[in-house]
Amino acid sequence: MSRAGRRALGVAGGLLLDRALGEPPDAWHPVAWFGTAMGRVERETYADSRVAGTRYALAGVGLGALAGAMTGRAGAAGLALAVGVASAGRMLRHTSRDIEDLLRAGDLAGARERLPWLVGRDPSGLDGSGVAAAVVESLAENTVDAVVAPTFWGLVVGAPGVLVHRAVNTMDAMVGHRSARYAHFGTAAARLDDVMAWVPARLFAGLVALDATAARLGGGHVLSTVRRDAPAHPSPNAGVAEAAVAGVLGVGLGGPLRYAGRREERPRLGEGPRPTPDDIARARRLVDRVETVLVAVCMAGWVLDTLVRHRRRNAA
Repeated sequence: MSRAGRRALGVAGGLLLDRALGEPPDAWHPVAWFGTAMGRVERETYADSRVAGTRYALAGVGLGALAGAMTGRAGAAGLALAVGVASAGRMLRHTSRDIEDLLRAGDLAGARERLPWLVGRDPSGLDGSGVAAAVVESLAENTVDAVVAPTFWGLVVGAPGVLVHRAVNTMDAMVGHRSARYAHFGTAAARLDDVMAWVPARLFAGLVALDATAARLGGGHVLSTVRRDAPAHPSPNAGVAEAAVAGVLGVGLGGPLRYAGRREERPRLGEGPRPTPDDIARARRLVDRVETVLVAVCMAGWVLDTLVRHRRRNAA
């Protein structure tokens, strides 16, 4: 099997592993171990400067690369393990369904309590539509980070790429926000995360547009919504993903939110009413189809690679 074939098979296997088993408990989750380790690194190296933050980020990248190199020695099985650890599509879908069910039952307090499983914003002031919008936005953004990006980096670089991305994304969640403590220290982690998610975010938007075209919902409208609305978002990648989903669902995302003790006014993404529990269900089905397409493409790549190599052997 060629390297491309091994990577395609490993990525497909990892996505299927996550779909079957989901997230392990934190006590056994390598990403949680990494977060604990980087918390210690932060305590030892923190200073209110970008230089200190760059050292911190490089240490995390080194840990991710080392883990990826060790895992990658097992070939397709090692890559499948790396992708399975780095992916979280099942968790995203299950948590979004839980919040949807709470909103449908009229339990706004329960939905607010559950929301931090998906997003870092303060849910205390959100009404039902605000909670629904946060869930839809999280399904879009986190599908990029926890499904499309592991797929992309697994195919392009292999296990080291997958685990370096997971390390960078975890550091961004830990220190990449614009609080007083991390305004300078978290810059390197945040910029690295922007770079590593740039292509996956746009792949996700393209897959959403293809899905909309297949359903005769207007893939061109999805892309025009991204071009019009995404540049105003503070994130170069989250805005692309969220605008794509807003365009295909026909809802309005963005607006005011509280995050890390600050109030932010996020730009309006898409046109239409604010999301409802029905839109959470539609967004969940959409990102599930995106993941299914990625699995199918990887499996097709592996089969094609196998057939080509078989024909070459026979011709020889």
